[in-house]
Amino acid sequence: MAAAAGGPLEGLRVLELAGLGPAPYTALLLAEMGADVVRVDRPGQPQDPPWPVLGRGRRSVLVDLKSGAGVEAFLGLADRADVLLEPYRPGVAERLGIGPDVCLRRNPRLVYGRVTGWGQTGPWSQMAGHDIDYIAVTGALHAIGRVGGPPQVPLNLLGDFAGGSMFLLAGVQAALWERERSGRGQVIDAAIVDGTASLTAFVHGVRAAGLWRDERGVNPLDTGAPYYDVYETADGEWMAVGAVEPRFFAALVRVLGLEGAPPQHDTARWPELRAVLAEAFAGRTRAEWTEIFAGTDACVAPVLSFAEAAEHPQLAARGVLVADEEGAGTPLPAPAPRFSRTPARRGGAAPTAGEHTAEVLREWGLKEPEPEGEAPRSWP
Repeated sequence: MAAAAGGPLEGLRVLELAGLGPAPYTALLLAEMGADVVRVDRPGQPQDPPWPVLGRGRRSVLVDLKSGAGVEAFLGLADRADVLLEPYRPGVAERLGIGPDVCLRRNPRLVYGRVTGWGQTGPWSQMAGHDIDYIAVTGALHAIGRVGGPPQVPLNLLGDFAGGSMFLLAGVQAALWERERSGRGQVIDAAIVDGTASLTAFVHGVRAAGLWRDERGVNPLDTGAPYYDVYETADGEWMAVGAVEPRFFAALVRVLGLEGAPPQHDTARWPELRAVLAEAFAGRTRAEWTEIFAGTDACVAPVLSFAEAAEHPQLAARGVLVADEEGAGTPLPAPAPRFSRTPARRGGAAPTAGEHTAEVLREWGLKEPEPEGEAPRSWP
């Protein structure tokens, strides 16, 4: 079945070339917003999806892009698509015969979204890399960590999914809006290095103003300030403190009973303030502090694991993490953001490669390679 009706992108056809990381997550978001997303898988890859959560919400066709017939079959799908998501290294799609020049010549309204680590141009564009490499060269990785310590890796969220997926998504949606006026599609070059650099705009601004030093752990938002850090509790857990504004800091020290604490912005006394806060938080358990700070403006929250997050009362009340449709398994993130009239919906389980080949061909108006009722695993 196609995507569930009702999302804001209902009726949008998206063709996703199978890949890893940023492109699948963009495809997931488009599917949750109602788009009909069809993933093009390759013969010989594992039949079970390698990323069962990122692969949810779409259908799969199996196409051999190394054969002339397979390329023509793929181009038939691209002719009928609104958006194409391509995750290959620069030049690969062109060598296969499915690059943007070919696709847009046949379908001038196509939005051709390309996502790579280094971008389509530049001396490093043909090099392999991963999230950690891309955020390293933008300055972002250098800035994350404690004073005197090494850079700390923030999972692969900052580069792959924030700098890559979200900027690809923004580009796709902007190009679709522009197409409403021009009637023409275009190519999006979404590079993780570009997106990550854009995410650091705030830091570049305060650095230019002389309010940020190129050292880890000495700045207001990198654990340099004691009012923006984590503190261990009596049971070995942690509380996160983000009491940046003066009124929030005042609430923090009031709740902790530390009215005589050193002033918030006396940097010479920051070590003393940090010690006072650490001693206070060490006096109670995480659960106790969570209850004490609930309902205050002190900007304090418990540090929860992924397993614990679904049980937090705020997340539970909003259904931020919910069980799958069968009511079993690990809770999964609910679609975001939320729409007042056309709600997004979480799609079903990730398809196996080629599971929907015949179904998609029928719906997209393409010739079926096998008799009705038989679902071909590969096309053609």
